[in-house]
Amino acid sequence: MGKKSVMEDLVGTLGDFTSKENWDKFFTIRGRDDSFEWYAEWPELRAPLLSHLDQLQAHSPSSAASVATSSPQILVPGCGNSRLSEHLYDAGFKGITNIDFSKVVISDMLRRNVRERPGMLWRVMDMTNMQFMDETFDAVLDKGGLDALMEPEHGPKLGNQYLSEVKRILKSGGKFICLTLAESHVLGLLFSKLRFGWKTSVEAIPQKPSSKPSLRTFMVVAEKEMSTMLLEISSLFNDSSLDCNGNQACGLHEALENENRVRRGYSNGSDLLYSLEDLQLGVKGDLTKLCQGRRFELTMGGKGSSYRAVLLDARQQSGPFVYHCGVFIVPKTRAHEWLFSSEEGQWMVVESSKAARLIMVILDTSHSNGSMDDIQKDLSPLVKWLAPGEDDNGAQIPFMMASDGIKQRNVINKVSSSLSGPIVVEDVVYENVDAAVSRLFPSKDLIFRRLIFERTESLVQSEALLMNEGSSHEVNEVERKKTRSSSKSKRKGARKQIEASNDLKVDHSYLASSYHTGIISGFNLISSYVENVVSTGKTVKAVVIGLGAGLLPMFLHECMPFLHIEVVELDPVILNLARNFFGFTEDKCLKVHIADGIQYVGELANSSDSTEVPVFDGNVNTSGSSKSPSKENCLAYHIEGRGPTKVDIIIIDVDSSDSSSGLTCPAADFVEESFLQTVKDRLSEHGLFVINLVSRSSAIKGKIVSRMKTVFSHLFSLQLEEDVNEVLFALPSEFCIKEDSFPEAALKLEKLLKFKHPEMNQSILEAAKKKIAASNCCGDW
Repeated sequence: MGKKSVMEDLVGTLGDFTSKENWDKFFTIRGRDDSFEWYAEWPELRAPLLSHLDQLQAHSPSSAASVATSSPQILVPGCGNSRLSEHLYDAGFKGITNIDFSKVVISDMLRRNVRERPGMLWRVMDMTNMQFMDETFDAVLDKGGLDALMEPEHGPKLGNQYLSEVKRILKSGGKFICLTLAESHVLGLLFSKLRFGWKTSVEAIPQKPSSKPSLRTFMVVAEKEMSTMLLEISSLFNDSSLDCNGNQACGLHEALENENRVRRGYSNGSDLLYSLEDLQLGVKGDLTKLCQGRRFELTMGGKGSSYRAVLLDARQQSGPFVYHCGVFIVPKTRAHEWLFSSEEGQWMVVESSKAARLIMVILDTSHSNGSMDDIQKDLSPLVKWLAPGEDDNGAQIPFMMASDGIKQRNVINKVSSSLSGPIVVEDVVYENVDAAVSRLFPSKDLIFRRLIFERTESLVQSEALLMNEGSSHEVNEVERKKTRSSSKSKRKGARKQIEASNDLKVDHSYLASSYHTGIISGFNLISSYVENVVSTGKTVKAVVIGLGAGLLPMFLHECMPFLHIEVVELDPVILNLARNFFGFTEDKCLKVHIADGIQYVGELANSSDSTEVPVFDGNVNTSGSSKSPSKENCLAYHIEGRGPTKVDIIIIDVDSSDSSSGLTCPAADFVEESFLQTVKDRLSEHGLFVINLVSRSSAIKGKIVSRMKTVFSHLFSLQLEEDVNEVLFALPSEFCIKEDSFPEAALKLEKLLKFKHPEMNQSILEAAKKKIAASNCCGDW
């Protein structure tokens, strides 16, 4: 039978290479004497195999009682009916044990060899769960076994289990010799599992002289060493001499280069992933003891899937610690956040957890279908091994996860934008609200409408209170809720659904977001100037970069009718959502332009009297497409006055599409020195520049503050309590409110604010009157 027909017979009979029943059927059909050789045969294997096994022979004890025990102990897993073991036995290696999970083939092979090779052992056994003592064998010789276990539809699970067994049963100094077709997914697992404490090489097995170029057999040899030193993998073949399938050669080179790049990264101290097996070898020291400030990333294999985790030992020398060891689970939707993806953010979580050692587990899409109980059960036996062994008193390891905080939830709309990605509009009822709100509505659940970008799913982009139009006067008394809720701050997740709220409307006289309230409180810095402008009957010009749900512009429009507000929004889909779901409307004093905010400010900065500045009209197609605005969408924005056009207030309220940098709001371009200088040039002499800043990195905040100090004459900040938002206020000239004038300025702001209900004033004025203290030329509210 030809090789091609044999392979077709094999594939047709087996189907699944990991099925015991299929192999039993296959070996029954083939019979005892019809051997089948995976890949290369003995004439090609003899020289390379014997060179490695002879080295083991030389190190075997010479005082052994018998030939069998003096020979190196060799295990051949998944032996099948190959004659490889017979050839090795005949070559002088008498200590060979063969295993296969097919009882049919083991019975056949035992009968075939019992007389001629009495010292050779045959056992029915699963190679992924071997019944041998630790460090039993000097060599494990695998001919296609790992390849068979690594069928793509089964993933790496069986291969993982098998290689863990190989590592366990090999003696120190022993060799794992793997004959393989060197597919990239097989080598990827093999190289990563045998990383620390292994010296590895790859060589090509010679082909038959008459063979045409085809799939080449390679031999990976990994020697188990006592040292945890990390060595690069050696390739013992000439690339130009490889006469094999082009894809096979490319896959081999890619796997080798990728692994050696990883190993070089480890050697250079890069933050790469360790496996539990690596850690058991001691590559990160003794994990039974706490080591102040220790941090590393690792992978853990559970029953259903693997987990990526970060182990952190608290940096402070002593507690108080509530837990000796804790596990903090990060949901998939929040894994990209700076707080969980950056080292600085992770240390903040450690400090908050009150754990001496924290194991932060980052979930991914492979865990989407598992319940949290299932995930915890899967992780429990894995994290126990990582717990420190001192002073734990047998305490259980607690599992922690940020509370979602939502009692009810109803998704109102979902849409996808090419600029902003998937966007969700939802109505929610919170589990807990501020005490003041509870007193106002003792028997009523308040419903809030939220706008969420899924690219930053843990952040609420905008949030508004929904009320019946007839009862909206009650809303103005709930301003203290702001200390609980903040748009573009930590999002609270979802639980149950609530009924549709079509009969409710957004109340634009109430700001649900504390940072919006903070922005308006900062207007007291220029309240005297605004008062003077208004007294002359002129308008105060304001530009808001970033529409969101349109809540801040609508609030300003209602409460400060003297403002002429130009809103700039890059994404027309956002404008459509603001109109349809948040009650946003435009008029002659409130306009929206679909444009790039930085370009918009730059073009206005260069404009002068009677200059028509191109901006983009908000009346564009917002059916879901968010293509860049065309010239047909442009209109001429005529600004009256003499000299360069000036704006009194510029507010930057945009998020970053890449929060992994540590800067969630605004996008980095909005805090570049060149743009800041453009803003300064654009502002009137007594103008105000406002930035909503969201970053948990003190280093990033420090850089932004330093950059703004370079450009602006005065800088103030308002840090919101229980929030990541910080509002920065910058003044372009030397004119600045004096510290003892803040109460007077707050009174002027109170007069300027035209609330429908006076009780709304209090929350904003409380922030405006807060004590300000100079700190390196930056005042802190």
